[in-house]
Amino acid sequence: MTKNPFPFHGLSNAEVELRKKDVSVSGKEQSEFIIILKETVLEPIFILLIASALVYSLLGEFSEAIFLLSAVVLVSTISFFQSFRTRKALSLLQALTASKTKVIRDNKIIEIASEGIVLGDFLISEEGSVIAADGEIVHSNDFAVNESVLTGESFSQSKSSAKDQNNVFQGTLAVSGLAVYRVTATGDQSRAAQLAKLAKEIKTEKPPLYKQILSFVKSMTIVGLVCFLLVLIFYYFQTHKFLDSLLMALTLAMSILPEEIPVAFTTFMALGAWKLSKTGILVKGLNTVETLGAATVICIDKTGTITENKMELAAIYSHKNKELLDKEQIKEQKKLNEVAEYGMWASEPIPFDPMEIALHEHYKKLISKDNRQDFKMIHEYPLDGQPPMMTHIFENGKGDRHIAAKGAPEAIMNVSELSEAEKTEINLKIQSLASQGYRVLGVGKTNVKANVFPEKQQDFTFAFLGLLAFYDPPKENINKVFKQFYQAGIGVKIITGDNAITTSAIAKQCEFKGAEKTLDGKELIEMNDEKLLSIVDDVNIYTRMFPEAKLRIINILKQKSHVVAMTGDGVNDSLALKSSHIGIAMGKKGSEVARQAASLILIDDNLVHMVEAIAIGRRIYENLKKAIQYIISIHIPIILIVTVPLLLFWKYTNFFSPVHVIFLELIMGPTCSIIFENEPIEQNSMKKAPRKLSATFFSFNELSISIIQGLIITVSCLGMGYYYMENNYSIAEVRTIIYSTLIFSNIFLTLANRSFYYSIFTTIRYKNALIPLVLSISILILLLSIYFKPIQNIFEFVPLSFTELVYCLVAAFIGVMWIEIFKIMKRRQS
Repeated sequence: MTKNPFPFHGLSNAEVELRKKDVSVSGKEQSEFIIILKETVLEPIFILLIASALVYSLLGEFSEAIFLLSAVVLVSTISFFQSFRTRKALSLLQALTASKTKVIRDNKIIEIASEGIVLGDFLISEEGSVIAADGEIVHSNDFAVNESVLTGESFSQSKSSAKDQNNVFQGTLAVSGLAVYRVTATGDQSRAAQLAKLAKEIKTEKPPLYKQILSFVKSMTIVGLVCFLLVLIFYYFQTHKFLDSLLMALTLAMSILPEEIPVAFTTFMALGAWKLSKTGILVKGLNTVETLGAATVICIDKTGTITENKMELAAIYSHKNKELLDKEQIKEQKKLNEVAEYGMWASEPIPFDPMEIALHEHYKKLISKDNRQDFKMIHEYPLDGQPPMMTHIFENGKGDRHIAAKGAPEAIMNVSELSEAEKTEINLKIQSLASQGYRVLGVGKTNVKANVFPEKQQDFTFAFLGLLAFYDPPKENINKVFKQFYQAGIGVKIITGDNAITTSAIAKQCEFKGAEKTLDGKELIEMNDEKLLSIVDDVNIYTRMFPEAKLRIINILKQKSHVVAMTGDGVNDSLALKSSHIGIAMGKKGSEVARQAASLILIDDNLVHMVEAIAIGRRIYENLKKAIQYIISIHIPIILIVTVPLLLFWKYTNFFSPVHVIFLELIMGPTCSIIFENEPIEQNSMKKAPRKLSATFFSFNELSISIIQGLIITVSCLGMGYYYMENNYSIAEVRTIIYSTLIFSNIFLTLANRSFYYSIFTTIRYKNALIPLVLSISILILLLSIYFKPIQNIFEFVPLSFTELVYCLVAAFIGVMWIEIFKIMKRRQS
């Protein structure tokens, strides 16, 4: 909430409440509950469980059927909870990233969600904001709007309170200046309503990794279907019992289907995005969470990102007097300097730029009579040109005029009458001021009696008054941030509209690598692709950049196979933000259009959060990788315990039934999506080079270790089973031995797979409160299923002696913990 400088009181809270109307919705949207319920019921595991329960009923084994139906409820509840938690996290993120707008209410300026706008509200739109409702302008400064979203014409339209220029429309973009407008239409009544309806119908593309996971699951589903038919036929010809054969085939199908993988992916990404929001980072899509950990280059602006964006008038150079005032001399001034006065007249009457605010404050402090109220702006030229400048024309009731221009010193010098000697002298002053890290503006004035003004401000001939230097100090933590990026193998590039000398000076203060080499935006545009590709990795500072130049450098970096993150806050950043892999908008000083173009928003504009975001992105990817490798490793023994005895014609073949498989699923599901999701980042994660964006979990190199783990666990389980079978133990005893060995293997696998680099003695110290909880539950379930009679009967288990249980434990330990030798070798290699 801020003080209102405008002559509009705005609506009161009571009036707002009266004007709120119920929005009529055509056609009811399905509730979240119904959507998630449908998704749950249509899951393959749900269908297989129902089919298995039906077969048990037909066989007259009602206790097993009841157990499976109970399992249906439990599995569905877990699945429902996971989906609900994921959707809730995403809906909360959607609410946080919803568009907001400034409104005048009760004579105060407040920020509200765009949905809260009512007819008659007075809204404020600044450069870079999206018009939030249809309205009529009642006050404006140098205001222009791009209406291409409605008209298809890309050039901007000047807008003011004049009758033929005062209409603005929802969804259009403010490209310069400031305006206050009174709302005349909102929602369905606005001109852009149809566009909004079309936007809702656009489907968001799934992340590449999610596509890989779906492809893998679909492939496994086809494999499962083929194996289902083969086992059904094979077992039927052996036994001539169709229902028993169907049950065996269903068991195999359930063991093959890795339905935990897509669930784990969605859960990891959604909860990761929610955790990012807790640290001051809003993520607008799951694709960004996946991409974060792969960033190789981050392109950042100078002002407000590296620096505080708190402009102070640091020096004034008068060209007429050849006098340079430093910061201390400015503070001691008693009389307003002409350079500073005309810098103020070249600014907006109601300033919003930090430099313009500083000029207005300086003017107010030194004048004896404030003339600002007596002079009215009669013509304005918005910021344009390369390099840019702007001109304002003010006039009072007596006909006195102030025609003032400010902008890049080169721009003002180009339109002033200066000798070569004078230009050389001024350039030396510019270099001297810029080398101290100051942002330098040139100021000029002119006199025109006529009321017809040239079409372009560059057609005026100005008197060059002097230079204004502003200082925006580097942020306190920026040196540390750069160091963390470099340690993580991430290159940093500064892309700014400021000049090379100023930017280099600030960069050197921040211990920025490559502060000496710079490239100008104009030079960059004129350079061919081959040349630019050869130098892009070596040049880290790009100055005097404009939208097309920013976009080109992003595209060149992408051509070099970089995963590019780009920070920005203005309209001129929107193209680059949209084009980069990770567009990062500033939450405080960022324009609405920058926020819409970006995929990620830094709530407090603090770049240190990007280090945190990349660390979280890497943690999510690594933990998801561990979860998927765990799922694959533990599914292999389940599949082979069902099929190997059958294919090798063992004395006992049906060790596991759907009851056993679903029970194992109930243990494995929470392990992968709860324990691994909660794992902390590994010690060396932020010291490694970023992963390639094209990397997949399902390449041979990634899968081979998981497959080997699964095969050795299978050997342990079936080896124990075969030994006891050959020693004439009953099928119930052998089944219990195999099952116990597998559960113990699952426990050891969970502990071992917390890292494929560090030993279990290191990872055991990682903070994860869920590890002891979930593993204790697993052991309790094992003991209950073996020694608690009602459950024992359902599973067809028998009690094991303490010695037998220890043998199972030892076999499981050997079958899993060999991975520690592999880790030792890996650590020695690196």
